[in-house]
Amino acid sequence: MEPFWKTKPLEAMSAAEWESLCDGCGKCCLAKLEDEDSGEILWTSVACRLFDAASCRCTDYARRLERVPDCVRLTPDNVRRLAWLPATCAYRLVAEGKDLAWWHPLVSGRRESVHEAGISVRGRVEAMEDRLDTPEDYLPYVLEEEP
Repeated sequence: MEPFWKTKPLEAMSAAEWESLCDGCGKCCLAKLEDEDSGEILWTSVACRLFDAASCRCTDYARRLERVPDCVRLTPDNVRRLAWLPATCAYRLVAEGKDLAWWHPLVSGRRESVHEAGISVRGRVEAMEDRLDTPEDYLPYVLEEEP
C-alpha cells in the first residue's frame, strides 16, 4: 500500500497527516529578508523567538500565531505560493508531486534522521529575533545560501 503523501492531495489530508509532513528541520522558523529590488529571499541564521534551537521545535506551537504576528501558518493553498519554502520542505515536495527524501521521519521512521542527515538547522542558529532591534541587525546573519 502506498503512503498517504503519494496518494492524497494536500487538501484531502487529515490534520494528523498534514502535521506529520513537517520533518522538523526548523528552516521555516528562521528569519528571511527579501531584497526589495530583486525579490530575492535572503536566509539568515536568526530564529523566531519561540524556536528551540536544540529540538528544532516551536516552544508554543498551539499559540504561535497569536504570539508571533508574522508567523505563517502553512496551508495546502499557501505552500504552493510561498517562494521561501526550502527545496527540502515536505509540504513543497508533495505539492510539486515529488517524493519525500530518505531522511524524512515518515520514510526513516525516526525523528532524528533529519538532524543526522544535516538537513535541519540544529547547531546553526546564531541569534534569536527578540535580541535584534532593527532590520540592519539581521545583516551579519545573512547566509550565503539556503540552509
